[in-house]
Amino acid sequence: MPRRNAIAIAAVVMFLAFSLAIFAQWPSFPTPGSPKLANGQPDLNGPAPKTADGKPDLSGVWSAPRGGPGGPGDGKGKGKGPGGPPPPPPPPSNGKAGYPQGGFQNMAQNMPGGLLPYQEWALKLRNERLAENSKDHPDAHCLPLNPVQLWFHPQPRKLIQNTREIVMLAESNGGTRQIFTDGRALPSKDDVQPWWYGYSVGKWEGDTLVVESTGFLDNGWIDENGSPITNEAHVTERIRRPNYGTLEVEVTVNDPKTYTRPWTVTANQRLMPDDELIEFICGENNRSTPHLVGK
Repeated sequence: MPRRNAIAIAAVVMFLAFSLAIFAQWPSFPTPGSPKLANGQPDLNGPAPKTADGKPDLSGVWSAPRGGPGGPGDGKGKGKGPGGPPPPPPPPSNGKAGYPQGGFQNMAQNMPGGLLPYQEWALKLRNERLAENSKDHPDAHCLPLNPVQLWFHPQPRKLIQNTREIVMLAESNGGTRQIFTDGRALPSKDDVQPWWYGYSVGKWEGDTLVVESTGFLDNGWIDENGSPITNEAHVTERIRRPNYGTLEVEVTVNDPKTYTRPWTVTANQRLMPDDELIEFICGENNRSTPHLVGK
C-alpha cells in the first residue's frame, strides 16, 4: 500500500475516534462543587480541587489537546455536539522545564530532526514497522497501548483517585491501569509479571504526583511510527494540576536497551468537564483486521 494511502487511512481512523469522543458521549451531568463562571459554565481556570488530605485531586475525564479546524482544542469544535459549548483551549505545549510536546503518531514530532535518540537496532525496527504501515500496532488489533502513548490517544481517559491508588480508565480498548499510592516500593522488573501497562507506583512531592513504572512487555510500541520500548524500560511521569481544567504531565523514558539516553516529553491534558467515557468495545464486530496490509 502506498504510504500516502496508509496515512489517509490513519487519518480516517483518527477522525472516527474524534467523532465518537465529540458526538457520542453520555448526557452531560454537572460535577458537584466545580468552579463556575458567571454564565454557569465550568471555570477551567479556577482552582484545582483537593482531596481530604490536602493533595490535588487528579480525578476527571481528560483528553490530549489537538489542533486542526473543528478538532478538539481549536476552539471551534463542539464539546457536546450541536449547540454545545466549545472545548477549552489546549494547555501550553511545553512544560515548565521546556520539554517538547510528544505526539500520538510520532513521539518526537517536536524534537530536533523528529527522531528519538534510538539505539541502532531500535531505529531499524522502527523503520521496518513504519514501512509495514504500522499494521502490527497493538491498537490496530484492539490490544492495550503502552502508557507513554496512552496519554496521547485521541480518545479520553478517566482518572479516579483515592488514598491508596489512582485508576486510569482508558476509553481506548476499554483499558484499565492501576497506579498504587499506598507507599509500596517499585518492584524490580524481574519480580513482576510483564504487563501491557507495566507496574506503577506513585508518591507525592509537594503538589506533584511522581509515578514510576517498570515491568513492561518487551518490544512494545510507544507511537504509531513504531518506536519500541523494552522490558528494560523505567518510565517516570510527573503529574500536576495547576488549575481546574489542566493537567501538566511530563513523561521520561529511560530504556538504555532502546535509547542512547533518557528523554522527556510533555503530555498535557485538558479537562472534559461534566462528561463521561463511552463504552468502546474495539473487538466487537471488528472486520478490519484481516485487511491490514504492509508494504
